[in-house]
Amino acid sequence: MHSLTDILDSCRIRPDKKFRWKDFDPTWAGEKRIPKAKRRATAEKLLSDEVQDLAAAQELLYAANRWSVLVILQALDTAGKDGTIKHVMSGVNPQGCQVYSFKVPTSEELSHNYLWRCMKVLPERGHIGIFNRSYYEEVLVVKVHPQLLKNERIPHAKAGAKLWQQRYEEINQFEQHLSRNGTRIVKFFLNISKREQRKRLMARIDDPTKHWKFSAGDLVERANWDDYQAAYAEAISATSTEAAPWYVIPANHKWVARALVATILAKTIDDLKLEYPTVSPEMKQQIKASKKQLEAEPK
Repeated sequence: MHSLTDILDSCRIRPDKKFRWKDFDPTWAGEKRIPKAKRRATAEKLLSDEVQDLAAAQELLYAANRWSVLVILQALDTAGKDGTIKHVMSGVNPQGCQVYSFKVPTSEELSHNYLWRCMKVLPERGHIGIFNRSYYEEVLVVKVHPQLLKNERIPHAKAGAKLWQQRYEEINQFEQHLSRNGTRIVKFFLNISKREQRKRLMARIDDPTKHWKFSAGDLVERANWDDYQAAYAEAISATSTEAAPWYVIPANHKWVARALVATILAKTIDDLKLEYPTVSPEMKQQIKASKKQLEAEPK
């Protein structure tokens, strides 16, 4: 039986290891020798525990006020990004966490470099920032649909291997800069199978309460499945670094994905070795005097 550490390590993309989709099974849900109901109960208990640990870790992150944490979530449609954010961050104080969902770039955003719209909402020290999609769209969606590059009006820019390599390098340099200046970055790709995506799209169509989630564009993008798989494989391989690692999370079972993301995120913050700020001798005297003053008040 694999330990939890082994499982987490198996999700992490090492910079020196070749990334191959066949090594990452989106249907993985623990040891098959153990009944599925028991595995699910274990995962849900782990999620509950990690949600509590995250709440404590976020409070310490906020109090220490030295590091910020940037969480990047990428996935194909229906993989469960919104649900992962909802469940994993359910115990975190909203004052110390911001979520940004990046849609089709606006005219203002297209008038700046492709990193700009993400740069201006980076988490401040003591905070967790979550990007639901991110600047990685520029080497994913734009790579699959190169005609979109024209909207960016970049002088002499031409879609091709040279441009994508330049962007991988720019992203790595940007993330290295953030890491050196106190932002810990952790990146998740929620990995679902094409068959599971079909099942979830059908569920949206068949359930009137989920029609608001459905978009005909989802089927347009589904037709480009192989192109997206190739784009993700190359981008993840090129940009998983020690400073900003990628984790490929099996996401066919939502209870597996949420437990793993919560565990990795809690561990990421714990690895910062944060401590509550020390109190000066003068402050200790003020606290002592304040206690006496309060105790002297009538009850």
